[in-house]
Amino acid sequence: MRGDNLRMVGKLAVIAGLMFGFGYGLVPMYRHICAALGINVLSLSERQATSYNAGSSGRTGKANTQVDTSRTITIEFDANARGPWEFKPAMRSLQVHPGELATVMYDFKNVQNRVMAAQAIPSYAPKQATAYFNKLECFCFNEYTLQPGESKTWPVVFVIDPKLPKDVTTITLSYTFFEVPGKSSAAAAAAVTVKEPRS
Repeated sequence: MRGDNLRMVGKLAVIAGLMFGFGYGLVPMYRHICAALGINVLSLSERQATSYNAGSSGRTGKANTQVDTSRTITIEFDANARGPWEFKPAMRSLQVHPGELATVMYDFKNVQNRVMAAQAIPSYAPKQATAYFNKLECFCFNEYTLQPGESKTWPVVFVIDPKLPKDVTTITLSYTFFEVPGKSSAAAAAAVTVKEPRS
């Protein structure tokens, strides 16, 4: 009986070792298969991390094999401020190739003497370009509460889809900042409550 138990333990140990070895070998095996088949094993987030470079030109320093260098698209940047604040892009235009990762910075300042809550809404011209303008990072994804006189600088990281129709050579990205109704007064009330000393 004891011999049977030892044999069973030995078999289980061998099976466990084989399973561990198989699991450990899956990663390099997967990489070799992807390399042999020409599949890009980098995820989108990994590509962003290796190629993100918010330089003054707005271009990235890493080459991307998916970039269509035969075409150049002019991206024009616009900013509309629906309220008493300052809002503008750091550059008015940028030329990019479809598939190229690019960055533009936007500056915002609350020039009021009160707390405000606001959010930006993007629009595109021509309208057909909307589906091909892929933003990877954008301040328009969130609402913001800004203190009196507070300034912010936000990046917009984007890629133009290489499937963009050939007749589109210029895209205008426009942002309009709106004050969020009701939230500014709530934010101001919260700020006053925090400042009030406890009795």
